[in-house]
Amino acid sequence: MATANPTIASQFNSASGYTWIGGAYLLANAASACIWAKLSDIWGRTPLLLFAIGLFFLTSILCATATMMSILIVGRALQGVAGGGLLQIVTIIISNMFSVRQRSLYLGLMELMWAFAAGIGPLLGGAFSQYVNWRWVFWINLPVASIAFVLIFLSLDVHNPETGIVDGVRAIDWFGSLSFLGLTLMLLLGLNLGGVTFPWKSPQVICLIVFGVICLLLFIYSEKRLAADPLMPLYIFTRVSSAATLLVTFAHGFVFIAGEYYMPLYLQSVHGSSAMGSGILVLPLVIMEAVSGVLTGVIIHRTGRYLDLIWIGLAFMTVGNGLYINLSVNSHIGEIIGYQILSGLGIGFLFQTPIIAIQATVSQEDTATVTATLGFVRNMANAFSVIIGGVVFQNSMAKRQDSLLASGMSPSMAAHMSGGSASANIESIGAITDIAQLLAVREAFAWILKNMWILYTSMSALGILFSAFILRLKLNKEHVETKTGLKVEATPAVENVPCV
Repeated sequence: MATANPTIASQFNSASGYTWIGGAYLLANAASACIWAKLSDIWGRTPLLLFAIGLFFLTSILCATATMMSILIVGRALQGVAGGGLLQIVTIIISNMFSVRQRSLYLGLMELMWAFAAGIGPLLGGAFSQYVNWRWVFWINLPVASIAFVLIFLSLDVHNPETGIVDGVRAIDWFGSLSFLGLTLMLLLGLNLGGVTFPWKSPQVICLIVFGVICLLLFIYSEKRLAADPLMPLYIFTRVSSAATLLVTFAHGFVFIAGEYYMPLYLQSVHGSSAMGSGILVLPLVIMEAVSGVLTGVIIHRTGRYLDLIWIGLAFMTVGNGLYINLSVNSHIGEIIGYQILSGLGIGFLFQTPIIAIQATVSQEDTATVTATLGFVRNMANAFSVIIGGVVFQNSMAKRQDSLLASGMSPSMAAHMSGGSASANIESIGAITDIAQLLAVREAFAWILKNMWILYTSMSALGILFSAFILRLKLNKEHVETKTGLKVEATPAVENVPCV
């Protein structure tokens, strides 16, 4: 989507759409993750995973046939709901099938598939947008989803209870789920609309944020006092090590999505790359994520050491993103590739290590809920990152209008290239023939993106601080079978003890 977004936003002439195409997906993804996990506890992993794949299939059709930006954004939101189930349930299944020590290897293999998809995705997005049609970004999902559905239906062998529909519906934490949705949607919507669609002091933005906070309080009350089977185990937020792990996860999610989402924007607006070219130039980032992701799984599987990898990953991620601040109109290919390699190396170390760190602190029966909680935090970080980055971009571009006028650009063209609609006009940059005006536009985009990289580097540095509070635990090699359903017999948990 990152390499296709400029083309889509230009076709629909929607600057806000550039942010919402990604923001709607990530927002819905974050809001639904924990609910998917709890539903899979009730009805089993396989049925819910198959349902998520089917929903992803149908929503891809909706996106591919969208005739207006509003329809596409709705489709992306529904697709985000499905995506929340896909990633969470797969991670939970792997965690259920293997011991804490063993699962790291398979999570590493999942990271390899993730990175492969992230590598081929920008290429396909750029190729479809430039040579065919951006709608194929969504049509390509249909054969992939179909093959996955058939393979999982035929081969996935995990415990699946025979929970009745009525009994399952009664077991859902409805109040907690609704307050959780209100918290996620209203808070993120308020942040996204503030300063762009409505002023920060407007009643719309203030009400969304205030009611989002109220939903947070209602959710906490529900989970502590009302829910017989809570949607999210609040006790993990009171444990220093677990809370620190979640904060590291937030920092990682906030930073890594920015590189994948906004690096193509830099390449197309400042460096002058085509959609296809930007897809090729982001390959170093995703390739290094894959390499270090697989390497992480192997190291943890053989040594049981995960905390060291968290520290190494945060260090490389911070340095790599810090170097992004130097990217300018005159940056050469070597700089762009080198910075991405450093950043991708660190990012790859941090996908599964926080999962292992937090799972090591709980019993097997709580693995699904803490995994979903960590996934929720990461998804919230992704959504916050794209939305806040979009707000910073759109609000800051207006400040560059004077520099564009100074280059001799007409007032109408300067407003076209520097206002809130700038991200929808990236393709117009290539049509500027005046060298001074072209340089002024590219320098304006470079300046805004530099400010954004400072924001992301600062968040990465905070992750280093948070990691100091994560405990080093010995990872269990014993596997305990996980049974889903309403009446699950408690299985003895093997306690984790600090390494001496």
